[in-house]
Amino acid sequence: MPLLSKYLTRAVITLFFSATVVQGMAPERRATVCNGHAELCEKSYGSVSFVGAHDSYAIGSRNMITVNQDQSITQQLNDGIRMLQMQAHLEKGEIRLCHTSCQLFDGGNLQSFLGEVKAWLDANPNEVLSLLIVNIDNVAVAQYDSIFKAASLDTISFVPEVSPVPASGWPTLGSMIDSGKRLVTFLDNGAESGSVPYLLNEFTNVWETAFNVVDPNLFDCTVNRTKGDAASQMYLINHFLDKLLLGQPIPDVSKLNVTNAASGSGSLGAHVDACVTLNTRPPNFLLVDFYEFGGGSVFEVAARLNSVQYNPTTPIASPLSTSTSDASTPNNNSAPALSYSYLVASVTVVASIVFGAYCLV
Repeated sequence: MPLLSKYLTRAVITLFFSATVVQGMAPERRATVCNGHAELCEKSYGSVSFVGAHDSYAIGSRNMITVNQDQSITQQLNDGIRMLQMQAHLEKGEIRLCHTSCQLFDGGNLQSFLGEVKAWLDANPNEVLSLLIVNIDNVAVAQYDSIFKAASLDTISFVPEVSPVPASGWPTLGSMIDSGKRLVTFLDNGAESGSVPYLLNEFTNVWETAFNVVDPNLFDCTVNRTKGDAASQMYLINHFLDKLLLGQPIPDVSKLNVTNAASGSGSLGAHVDACVTLNTRPPNFLLVDFYEFGGGSVFEVAARLNSVQYNPTTPIASPLSTSTSDASTPNNNSAPALSYSYLVASVTVVASIVFGAYCLV
C-alpha cells in the first residue's frame, strides 16, 4: 500500500502541474474571418481571386491623362482592393512612384506609400494584401529592402519555403494571418530570393494577359508575359480599357461602368468567365482602373469566383467629380498630373518622353 500511495501521489502532482502549465499558456491564435469571409480562411492564397488597383498610386481627377484611380490608398483598401500595383522609378537616388516618367506624373515616394499601407494593415489584422511593383528602372532589391524595413513591412512579409511557388503550393489565408506573414510582394524584375526573399519574382510565380487593350472585344485570357510554367502558375488579368490620344493609350473613362460591370459584353464578369472556361480555373488577380465605377461590381465578380457573398458593411466610395482637386495628389511628395489640354499643347515634348513606353504595366 505505501508503494501504491507513492505512485498515486506522483500521478496527482504530475496532473496538477500539467494542468497549470496548459492554463498558463496563451491560446494559439486562429483566424475565423479572413479577407472579410470565414469561408476564405481555409482557401489557399493561390486559389483566391483578388481585385487589384492598376497604378494604384496614380490618383487624381479623371480629366488628367496620367491617373488611373481617384480614391486614396486607404480608401481603396477599405473598399476591398487587395492588390496594389505600382510603377517604381529611381529619381535623384530616391524610389518614386511615377507614371512612365516622373515629369509626366509623380505620385510621391515609395516610403510614404508603404507607410500608408502599414498603417492600414495594422488596423486590419485579418487581411492578406498583395503588392505588385513594376521595377522599370531596375532598382536594386537592397534599396527596396531598406524602405520596406523602414516601414516595418519586412516583418509581416510572406517568405515562401521554396521559390517559385506553384498556384497549388500556397498556404491558406488563415495560416498566413495566424503567422502574421500576410503581405505578399511581387517584383516584375530584379528580384533576388537569396538576398531579399520576401520580394518575389512576379513572372516565375504569376503570368499576365495583355495590357493596353483599346477594343473591349479584345480582352483575352492567354499568356502574354511569364518566365515559368504557366500551367502551374497563378495568373493576373489586365482588365482596364484604354483609348488612343495622339497615338498614346490613356484610360477610356467614358466606358468605365461597362468595363467594370459584372456582366455584359466587354465587362469584367464576361472576361473572367472566358478565362475560367479557357484555363479551367479562375484568375487570381483582377487588375482594374477606377474600381469604384459600377458601384462594387468588380468586387461582386471576385466574390462569385471565391464562392462567397459580396455584402459590404458600408457602401464603397462613389466616383469623384472630375473637378475634384483634393484627391489629385496622393501625398505631400507628389506632383500634379497632366491634363488633356496640357498634353495637346505639349505634344512634342511628351511624345519624346513616352514614345514606345507609355502605360508599361
